[in-house]
Amino acid sequence: SSGINAEWPLRPGGSRIEEYDSAELCLKSGIKTATPEQLADLLTKMCLRASVAGEKLKVEIGPTRHDILHQCDVEEDIAIAYGYNNIPQVLPDLYTIAVEQDVNKLSDSVREELARCGFTEVLTFSLCSRDDVSVNLRIPEAVGGAVQISNPKTFEFQVVRTTLLPGMLKTASCNRNMPLPLKLFEVSDIVVKDTLTETGTKNYRYVCALFAGKTSGFEVVHGLLDRVMLMLDVKDYHIQQTSDPMFFPGRGADIILGTKKIGHLGILHPEVLEKFDVTLPCSVLEFNLDPFV
Repeated sequence: SSGINAEWPLRPGGSRIEEYDSAELCLKSGIKTATPEQLADLLTKMCLRASVAGEKLKVEIGPTRHDILHQCDVEEDIAIAYGYNNIPQVLPDLYTIAVEQDVNKLSDSVREELARCGFTEVLTFSLCSRDDVSVNLRIPEAVGGAVQISNPKTFEFQVVRTTLLPGMLKTASCNRNMPLPLKLFEVSDIVVKDTLTETGTKNYRYVCALFAGKTSGFEVVHGLLDRVMLMLDVKDYHIQQTSDPMFFPGRGADIILGTKKIGHLGILHPEVLEKFDVTLPCSVLEFNLDPFV
């Protein structure tokens, strides 16, 4: 209305220039016959200024296209502008049959068994604070094995969880007004540091169950462990007392499969419950599911 013409982008330095190989863009988007000039026109339709530099495309990504992070995002825009229905359909070079991964299939079986035992499944955040996996569980040194986020936005999301227990306790705290007892479980991944892998980390599929009520319910989680092992047809396991500080003294045990520890169960220490604002006595069961795959 003031009569002033402003050319996008409005703020200096608001856009960036990326260079891509036009032949690779054609291959990945499925438009194998397109010329670099045609690719530039398609990107222009998607509000991405593009210019041809030999066999390369220089693409100007403006501040409004924060969704463009990688080359695959540019390839997606090319396919959208060209029209998905216009991309020729071809048979894949390899013949494969999709099957469910063994660990996921086993996880679903365990979920069904725990649900039959009267437990309710929860899904918690995979990120938590440093204190949640260490100090709050009375294991300060445990934070050394956690994968840390370099630029956490909040104190609640500083590391990737090394145990499912913090999320379970937070869920119990938020639902303490629900009818008792609370019987919760989760089957999900935890992440720990591993120098032998390419990424320096490794995922493990864990099972965690929590009982909270007027009594500790240790016999409930112990019976749940026996039921799961019966379902898995595992006989070579036993429990032995542990001095793990997260448990009440003399009320914690390690789960031993053969000669290897795969988890633990016990009555949580009152200081752990206080840290997570849980006012009910709780017993937990947690073990690694990967050895059974």
